[in-house]
Amino acid sequence: MNTLGRLTSEEQFGEIVVKIGADGEVTRLRDVARVTLGADAYTLRSLLNGEAAPALQIIQSPGANAIDVSNAIRGKMDELQQNFPQDIEYRIAYDPTVFVRASLQSVAITLLEALVLVVLVVVLFLQTWRASIIPLVAVPVSLVGTFALMHLFGFSLNTLSLFGLVLSIGIVVDDAIVVVENVERHISQGKSPGEAAKKAMDEVTGPILSITSVLTAVFIPSAFLAGLQGEFYRQFALTIAISTILSAINSLTLSPALAAILLRPHHDTAKADWLTRLMGTVTGGFFHRFNRFFDSASNRYVSAVRRAVRGSVIVMVLYAGFVGLTWLGFHQVPNGFVPAQDKYYLVGIAQLPSGASLDRTEAVVKQMSAIALAEPGVESVVVFPGLSVNGPVNVPNSALMFAMLKPFDEREDPSLSANAIAGKLMHKFSHIPDGFIGIFPPPPVPGLGATGGFKLQIEDRAELGFEAMTKVQSEIMSKAMQTPELANMLARQTPELANMLNMLASFQTNAPQLQVDIDRVKAKSMGVSLTDIFETLQINLGSLYVNDFNRFGRTWRVMAQADAPFRMQQEDIGLLKVRNAKGEMIPLSAFVTIMRQSGPDRIIHYNGFPSVDISGGPAPGFSSGQATDAIEKIVRETLPEGMVFEWTDLVYQEKQAGNSALAIFALAVLLAFLILAAQYNSWSLPFAVLLIAPMSLLSAIVGVWVSGGDNNIFTQIGFVVLVGLAAKNAILIVEFARAKEHDGADPLTAVLEASRLRLRPILMTSFAFIAGVVPLVLATGAGAEMRHAMGIAVFAGMLGVTLFGLLLTPVFYVVVRRMALKRENRVDSHDQQA
Repeated sequence: MNTLGRLTSEEQFGEIVVKIGADGEVTRLRDVARVTLGADAYTLRSLLNGEAAPALQIIQSPGANAIDVSNAIRGKMDELQQNFPQDIEYRIAYDPTVFVRASLQSVAITLLEALVLVVLVVVLFLQTWRASIIPLVAVPVSLVGTFALMHLFGFSLNTLSLFGLVLSIGIVVDDAIVVVENVERHISQGKSPGEAAKKAMDEVTGPILSITSVLTAVFIPSAFLAGLQGEFYRQFALTIAISTILSAINSLTLSPALAAILLRPHHDTAKADWLTRLMGTVTGGFFHRFNRFFDSASNRYVSAVRRAVRGSVIVMVLYAGFVGLTWLGFHQVPNGFVPAQDKYYLVGIAQLPSGASLDRTEAVVKQMSAIALAEPGVESVVVFPGLSVNGPVNVPNSALMFAMLKPFDEREDPSLSANAIAGKLMHKFSHIPDGFIGIFPPPPVPGLGATGGFKLQIEDRAELGFEAMTKVQSEIMSKAMQTPELANMLARQTPELANMLNMLASFQTNAPQLQVDIDRVKAKSMGVSLTDIFETLQINLGSLYVNDFNRFGRTWRVMAQADAPFRMQQEDIGLLKVRNAKGEMIPLSAFVTIMRQSGPDRIIHYNGFPSVDISGGPAPGFSSGQATDAIEKIVRETLPEGMVFEWTDLVYQEKQAGNSALAIFALAVLLAFLILAAQYNSWSLPFAVLLIAPMSLLSAIVGVWVSGGDNNIFTQIGFVVLVGLAAKNAILIVEFARAKEHDGADPLTAVLEASRLRLRPILMTSFAFIAGVVPLVLATGAGAEMRHAMGIAVFAGMLGVTLFGLLLTPVFYVVVRRMALKRENRVDSHDQQA
């Protein structure tokens, strides 16, 4: 037996019988109401390029691959479009993987550019294609092995791991260069390639193992950082560590075998192949002049080392001064966390006065949309009237705008960068008088906030009230206007452009409200229950869920509400009627008083307390760290007893990380020290290797300062890389000097000979690495900001530590060895006396 259950159409609801009169007259729902199929809510709208366009947001599941998700969505939408009406089409307004794909492509190009530059450096120093090909073979061998282990460990090929591969190119050729250069040196002394390879490996096996151990010890601790900072470090550090280990295995096995097979005696020019003869013809003159210059420079270098060792006291004093400059440099360069990036879009915020209608807000964002679309470099604009920047909250006087920018290859002019476009839009938006209108960069890390910059919550834990919260908010914003790190200069100089302040505080207590006071005694005396009064107010002025209906294969809600013309005026409330216990209809005006007042339109609670949210970013010319410090100082000076503040979004992650990177850095140096101590069987000799580390940091921080950068997470990753590379160069000198000492030379003679022999491989490996990071320094396109931050730090640091290390490492070695020998002599003298 079947019967009609849930209704499915407007007509069926319209036929619902409301009342049957005494004469049999039937009153149906359609006689007293409009029955329509409408939206679940009308508090949010969406427009694309100024035209109404329903928006669909798709959020990636945790652990899913963004590019796979994007491809699947595009495929599904193309499939669904086949069934769309002819005048309906879809557009993907924003796809974050566009930036990801462009960033990956840019890093891949950087990888190839680095490889080419490394090839040129190797050819310049080795000057034969046979010798040059051996280090180049190390690159694909190490990279293929790295890819295999990355897959085994569950890593993805992302921007960070590709960064690691770019830097690892310079590292993986280093060991092979050391092997080939030493083999070439022995061949030039008259040995056969096979004998030269054996002799060379006897000399360089120890240094290669030491270098690999130190580099691995420097990078591995980074994998144990927690939180967001750990995610940035982990894949990057482990990628380099894996490639370094594979490079060492390659250099101890494949490189000497290839050297013995490919290299030829230098005197056997008659049997030279055609490519060798061609290189000799084309580049022979240049290489001859280069070799004469290098030999002359080598002699001058050894003389400089001899003078530096003789004046070791002065050198050590200067070194102490440089260490002090390093400390000073880190205090002078502003701090940051994740660099702001050009991510193809900008975020606009409109905050109208409390009580502004959704229609008024829509009119404002349409103005913003038209202005943005007229700006060169902007491709499309999506606006959401009614959407608040404070999460998924619908507020009629707020709106968000997303201005999608054109691809990077169409915005190569600096005036079309995201920052430049944001500045021009900010100025043009300042002429819209309806409220606060701002433009912000997107968050550097997706999911951590709606915009870039900082965000904090001020909590009222002592119930001081809304007036106190408003006062605190006003004082903070007023002080921010006078703070260079926070206020736009044009806003400070031009009062009518005050809404250009790079900050937003959305707490408002002047929203127009109606206070409805019920005379409960009078209502009770008239036989009217409070429940019926509240239900009448709810169903007429708000809405009331009745039941469900089925449509389109899904279940939807049936909502009852008074029609708009009957709930627009304050007087309409008093005209509403409620039935009393006797069945009489009593108007609410009989026991209700209505008053106008103002108050907060919404109250945000953070950690259970009423709170004020303040968000913003740095003024032009200042870093995010400087802006964060400035607003924190203002807030601490302003908050009364009973109010506290807490960071949220990206700054919260930065504060959580704290000085953990410094601790990991110290641990990395300690592990490197212990490994070298075990290998050298000495507690003193590792100091000769590691004392050069501060010079790499000094050079790097000076490079960051000169370029106007900040000390962010990518420069810090560069610092870790530099410590390992500085130790690598020092090991090449210390290992050979130690071997010469074992052969009977004194420390000065040993270090001078080691410096002379190791100058070429040190310069080769250093310049190969420096050449490999040049594309990072000069990078453009998606994610260039991250590559610049790391590239500048590593480039400057490696350039500086190469120059410092060549002079200081021999001094450190002689000083450390003389102190160790004096201690040994004292111990021997004491033993003889005993």
